[in-house]
Amino acid sequence: MTPDESLGNLLDARRSCRAYRPDPVPRSVIEAILRDAGRAPSWCNVQPWQVHVVSGRRTGDFAAAMLAACDSTAPQADYFYPMRYSGPRRARAQDCAQRLHQALGIARRDTEARRRQLRENYRFFGAPHVAVIACHRELGPYGTLDCGGFITTFCLAAQARGVASVPLASIAYYAATVRQFLHLEEDQLVLAAIAFGYGDADHPVNGFRTGRAGLDELVTWHEE
Repeated sequence: MTPDESLGNLLDARRSCRAYRPDPVPRSVIEAILRDAGRAPSWCNVQPWQVHVVSGRRTGDFAAAMLAACDSTAPQADYFYPMRYSGPRRARAQDCAQRLHQALGIARRDTEARRRQLRENYRFFGAPHVAVIACHRELGPYGTLDCGGFITTFCLAAQARGVASVPLASIAYYAATVRQFLHLEEDQLVLAAIAFGYGDADHPVNGFRTGRAGLDELVTWHEE
């Protein structure tokens, strides 16, 4: 198998996992994933990502704190988040939500079931581990861009070792709760998290796949 085939297979296999088995990932495997993710490129090699890994009993405590914030606190993020989706971006987001709800048998007008599923983000979908990604305030948008590369590399490195994952921007809505729980320094801005563990292959939520836009939608060629 050529390197490009290996990467293509890895990208095809990776998906956002939304149901997990309780089995913990061995510490040695987590450390290997983190080492690989740390090889992501960054501006001037500053490697801006600050990673806080939550495991064991603390994962349940963290979920309880985030669920309480979701139920009782107005969203307030360190970073601005999308105010709306329009055009093809809106269509892609709607398609993703529709596929998710269809996999779970949630009717379009069942707002209570949709809210229950939304709250699963703050329970980390039952994953035994959560890696919170923070970035120093002084680094601005390019620091967050580099952290995005770290998140992508982490997810691929996990997939290569049979570990499922899902990036979670939702926790950033309640940055104050995250900061308090993890005792973050004030200059560490809460960007996102990655829930990870061994996926529950039998859960229907893990049976759906999202589509991908073609090059004609994403690329403008500038040639002579």
